[in-house]
Amino acid sequence: MLFRHAAVKEAAVVGVPDPVRGEAVKAYVVLEEGRRVTPEELRKICHDAIASYKVPETIEFLGALPKNPTGKILKKELRKLGSPRAEPHRLE
Repeated sequence: MLFRHAAVKEAAVVGVPDPVRGEAVKAYVVLEEGRRVTPEELRKICHDAIASYKVPETIEFLGALPKNPTGKILKKELRKLGSPRAEPHRLE
């Protein structure tokens, strides 16, 4: 759903720890160069097309998504970023 917006270059969605529900949906998004979009705009696109529980609670913008040498997105690394124990930083 996130790719429906023209500003989205790459995106990955993972489950992150949530104190109330156990796990929450979080999206990591890389934007096309020179493009802008707000998390609210992306969440609206999701709300209009998918079930509420699948809509990302939070959307974080990164300069690049972590990938292995073959180009596969490393969701395990993204989950670490979303963990409350992780130190906040951005992948560039």
